[in-house]
Amino acid sequence: MKIILLFFALTIGLQSVGQNDPKISTMDFVEVLNDNHEEALYFYKNNWKKLREIALEMKYIHSFQLLETEADERYPFNFILITTYSNKEQFEKREEHFSEVMKIKGGLELLNDKKPDEFRKTLFSKEKAIEIE
Repeated sequence: MKIILLFFALTIGLQSVGQNDPKISTMDFVEVLNDNHEEALYFYKNNWKKLREIALEMKYIHSFQLLETEADERYPFNFILITTYSNKEQFEKREEHFSEVMKIKGGLELLNDKKPDEFRKTLFSKEKAIEIE
């Protein structure tokens, strides 16, 4: 009887370990302003992407994607920024973690001394997109 109870306890324990929180993503759709494509691309490669590379190395995020697309009248965004967190805990600690990562990276790198508000505008953001398994 003890062996059967031990078997069931181990089986239930293994099932709970196998059931991870779903991955959670955030997405930003960004428009380039005033033909400042070079400045925006530079900014995202040298700041947004580098921060996520550090965060990935520190296991603060699961993955990220920096996507570029051609804007049009209907969909005027040029970049789609996606950050995916392994679970709810990572997602909930994102502000704390990125504050730490920003200290490690240092200040912003800008092209032509243009500030982000001069060359980009976030048209739409979505948080808590859950991965369907």
